Amino acid sequence: MALAAAGWHVLVAGRRREALDAVCADGGDALSAETCDVSDEAYVAALFAAAAERFGRIDLLFNNAGVGAQPAPVAQVSLDDWHKVLATNVTGAFLCAREAFRHMARQDPQGGRIIINGSLSAQMPRPWSTAYTVSKHAVTGLTRMLSLEGRAHNIACGQIDIGNAATDMTRPMAIGVPQADGSLATEPTIDVANIAASVVHMASLPLDANVQFMTVKATKMPFIGRG
Repeated sequence: MALAAAGWHVLVAGRRREALDAVCADGGDALSAETCDVSDEAYVAALFAAAAERFGRIDLLFNNAGVGAQPAPVAQVSLDDWHKVLATNVTGAFLCAREAFRHMARQDPQGGRIIINGSLSAQMPRPWSTAYTVSKHAVTGLTRMLSLEGRAHNIACGQIDIGNAATDMTRPMAIGVPQADGSLATEPTIDVANIAASVVHMASLPLDANVQFMTVKATKMPFIGRG
């Protein structure tokens, strides 16, 4: 990983041990993967405190946690699904960003970078995705607020909007997903390595430079002209 090679201390929060091994093999230092409910204020505070104690400071947050819901017309969206999606995608993003912001504003030297994983749904909705689309539009507002308030504390904030990265979540793309005209169609995907390289580029910039918004998508997916 480029960030580890550059001498960054890297916190990897996730389920894949190989990600931690890759960081350490590249000369970095990693905190063991931690399970954290990002919608729980106390959990989030404890996670950031553990990272700050281990590394002495917080330089970078990649705000990546997110969930979707069962596709459904707006009239059939359950309140439970609504609450689940907004709790993770909006409240979770806010709590992690707020905790990172607090550490970055008071550490010496001051500052850091927050990168938020948005979505193409932050720009344009898919059919039957009310809760997810609303949550990702809210995330864009959070990005803008962090950018505005971060100026005074040398904190940069940007957002990456990703389209059809090949993961477990996008497996249905190969079968067919609903389109705006009511049809089902397969959609192309792209290797997640392209997304990782884009995040590393954003993270590697000096704090006086910032990618405010970046869109990375499968070239031939039906996004431009969606609807």
